[in-house]
Amino acid sequence: MSRSLKNAAVGICIAAAGLGMMIFGISRGEMEVVLEKAVNICMECIGIG
Repeated sequence: MSRSLKNAAVGICIAAAGLGMMIFGISRGEMEVVLEKAVNICMECIGIG
């Protein structure tokens, strides 16, 4: 197996693992939690909250 083919295979495996983790997090409802925390941090930095 050539070096570039190995690098491509590793990249595809890492991308697939990341996509799987994203889908798992979204299915657990973590997207709302992360958005809420981001809004709170942003409001504190601006000085509104």
